[in-house]
Amino acid sequence: MTTAPPAPAQRRRDLGPVGTLAGSEIGRLQKGYLEDRPDAVAALARLRRGAGKDTSTIPDLWGLLDADPLHADPALDQDAAHTALYTAATLYSLHQQSRGTRMHRPGGDELGTAVRRLMPGGDMDEPTRKRFVRAGSAATMPVLATRLREIVLLLRREDITLDYALLAEQLYQWQQLPAGPDSVRRSWGRSLHAHRAKPADPAGGDATADTTAGTTDTDTDDRKDSAQ
Repeated sequence: MTTAPPAPAQRRRDLGPVGTLAGSEIGRLQKGYLEDRPDAVAALARLRRGAGKDTSTIPDLWGLLDADPLHADPALDQDAAHTALYTAATLYSLHQQSRGTRMHRPGGDELGTAVRRLMPGGDMDEPTRKRFVRAGSAATMPVLATRLREIVLLLRREDITLDYALLAEQLYQWQQLPAGPDSVRRSWGRSLHAHRAKPADPAGGDATADTTAGTTDTDTDDRKDSAQ
């Protein structure tokens, strides 16, 4: 198992209503799960069934999160807000499974930083980079959810945490076309490049390959993932 670098000090982030609510709800479930409370354990087990899927089509998830605060903001796109909230929560539930420490870290790593931590010695790992690129190039939210699930499984395996409040906020922004996806891709790409783990050989240079998450993927991949 790859040893992850120490978690950075928590950073304050300005989140909108979706990210704020996601942080509160996921934090509540995380606390209950780590305290082995039956209601929280059962809720996460049900949420896991929606990881990587279109959460709006799974009635069993309804009511597991308190989405009422979203309705208090008339400026929100309600469908996009609910999708972002539940997608983030289902991915978190998968990430937390069988883990005794917090996998959601408020103010912690953004997606690109967490992915970079998967790369031993800070070197650009091509298979991991390709997974990240595929996520960034997803054309629809169901496809994006499927590809994020693949990344979350890798993060869980290596005990690398993620700021799920920020992810929920970004998933909401992603749905705000036309500029939303590009804005999120830029942020993920910057966070991938900004993190540098200590290299095994101090004399070696950093990889310079283009790893921006927004690289165009194939329509075939999108159709394949949509069918899953």
